[in-house]
Order: sequence, then C-alpha cells, then structure tokens
Amino acid sequence: MKRALLASTAVLLSMALIGCGNSSSGSAAPPAALTQILSDSGIDGDILVPPGTVTEGMTPAVQSVFAGIDPASGDESRAFLHFPLSGPNGIPLNAVIVSATIDIVIDNIVLQSPGDTVPILIDLVSFTPPLIPNDFDRTSLPPLASLAVLTPISSADVGGHVFIDVTSLMAQAQSLALPDFQIRILEDFSAVAPGLIEIDDTTGANRGALAPLLQVEYL
Repeated sequence: MKRALLASTAVLLSMALIGCGNSSSGSAAPPAALTQILSDSGIDGDILVPPGTVTEGMTPAVQSVFAGIDPASGDESRAFLHFPLSGPNGIPLNAVIVSATIDIVIDNIVLQSPGDTVPILIDLVSFTPPLIPNDFDRTSLPPLASLAVLTPISSADVGGHVFIDVTSLMAQAQSLALPDFQIRILEDFSAVAPGLIEIDDTTGANRGALAPLLQVEYL
C-alpha cells in the first residue's frame, strides 16, 4: 500500500509540473514517466569482513542483506543491491533523470547502546556478478559516485519502510550508460558507535511489498 501511494504521489506531482510547464506559446512540457524496479534477488548479497565471506542470491534460508559493523564482534558487512535498468520496466538510455528513490524495509538493527543510530553511505558501483571478497573494498571496487544518507537508521525504522533519495547516483549511472544500477551500502566512516542493519530481501509472495525497490521518474 505504501509503495502504491508513493507511486500515485509521484504521478500527481508529475502532472502538476506538466501543468505548470506551459510556455507562452501554449506548448506543454513533455510528460514525465515513472518506473519501479525491484532488485534482483539472485544477485543481491553482502560481504562480511573478516573473513571475507560472500553471501549472494536470496534463498529460503537467506532472505535479507546486512550492512554495518557488529557491535559485539567488530566484523563489518557491506550490502550490495542490483537493479536492472533494461527490460519492460527499464529506463531508456536517452532519458533524463528527474528523481530516484530507494525504498528498503529494515528487518532488524543491532546497536551498541539503545539510543545509537547507524549512519550509512551508499556507493554507486559496477561489478560483474558474482560478488567476490574484493568487492567489499572501496579501493578494489572504487565507487563511481557516493552519497552520505542524511538521516541515520534507528530502532524506530525496524519493521518499516525507509526512503532514500538517490537521484544523484541514478543520474550518474545514466550518464555512464550503465546497464544496471548497482549500489554498495556501508556504515558511514564517521560513525562513532558501531551498528548493524538488516535489510529485507524476501523471495516470498510479499516480495513486491518488502524487497528493495528503485523508483525513478524521468523525461
């Protein structure tokens, strides 16, 4: 329901922009298109360091990906999400990006202290599946662009949708003509307290409502 509402809101906004875009000659601005792309559960995964364990592909036993630092062990996980940009819901190579949002559902959060939060970074990356341990490292797999998410993840987000504006990353992916929108999610280096988030990536019947979703508005 929340995802349907988000799409409806974006469509209404596009219509409003179109209505305000008439020139003095009476011509209207081109309508904006809206698409929603679920992540590819067969490629989504995470990498845990140490020891460099790669978990890729959602299965009945693996229904989520992890990002952040475990307060108990100090081990770090970085999540990878893969959104195909071609196909029926894809984005034309000549499209101009108006906005882009990632919608993720937080299944759980592990904090050092109850009041802590987990600030995250999102890297735009480009890798050829399958994931390998070196993809964890920002030197081995350098970001094509990065985004510090302004609002950190907190206990209040558990069980709910978190919407993240990734317009700058999507615009960069489009400018590079990338066939897929691939992101690496990690804890912000400036974080004082470690924390670990679990992102829902179910393969069940409710995947359309819970799995990572990329919503893009373009011209």
